[in-house]
Amino acid sequence: MEREFSIGVFDSGYGGLTVLKSIIEILPDYNYIYLGDNARSPYGDHSFETVYHYTLQSVEWLFSKGCKLVILACNTASAKALRNIQQLVLPKKYPDYRVLGVIRPTAEIIGNFTQTQKVGILGTRGTVRSNSYPIEISHFFSDVEVFQQSCPLWVPLIENNEHLNEGADYFVKKYLDELFVQSKDIDTLLLACTHYPLMIPKIAAHVSNQIKIVAQADIVAKSLLDYLNRHPEIENGLFKNQERLFYTSGDTENFDQHAAVFLEQAVTSLKMEW
Repeated sequence: MEREFSIGVFDSGYGGLTVLKSIIEILPDYNYIYLGDNARSPYGDHSFETVYHYTLQSVEWLFSKGCKLVILACNTASAKALRNIQQLVLPKKYPDYRVLGVIRPTAEIIGNFTQTQKVGILGTRGTVRSNSYPIEISHFFSDVEVFQQSCPLWVPLIENNEHLNEGADYFVKKYLDELFVQSKDIDTLLLACTHYPLMIPKIAAHVSNQIKIVAQADIVAKSLLDYLNRHPEIENGLFKNQERLFYTSGDTENFDQHAAVFLEQAVTSLKMEW
């Protein structure tokens, strides 16, 4: 197989850049193409059908750009679209291509963090309504009790760069209070949205230092490393020129400004066309 493929990383907006950052730290040699569907974000409040349509369209666009492996670095897309893409689309149209998500790798290890066997999930409405995390976690940790809380205003706060200002405290406390009302024994918080790591300083200020706050980026990156080690038929077909391309369906200038915050380095994006 010729070495001609990149790894695609998709998110509805900027959050997937936290995942890409960790992936590059662990797997720096590969070529990556990032796509943010900023023109149609956030995905959290869209229907299953809409998220599936948008996600499949974005995945196929990344395929057309030379990505044979695509990571859905978006919890909502992983919850609402991944299974159908893997089971219904890939076998028929793209049997040699792969699409992976962020939910399963996290579910496989989240039970290792809790002592009380009670885990709190903080995510978008779409992720919470899908019940993907309770279902997946139960497959690996049947004794772990999962409590969920949607945080619909956190993504807008982050994307407007207001997440570390005093005004954000009200909404951080509000959602945490609503979660802990469900169980005071929660000792592990899973940030089930790739935007949310930027909220960690605020979250930590409102919970006990005994509570573990778990972000997904490093988990997903290590899972990808393991996947490539186990699938040489995919790994052997990947370019290793350390090239990174960034595309957005929205405004490139706006994307570059926000992306620099998530990726912690300057970004120059390209406008994607469907």
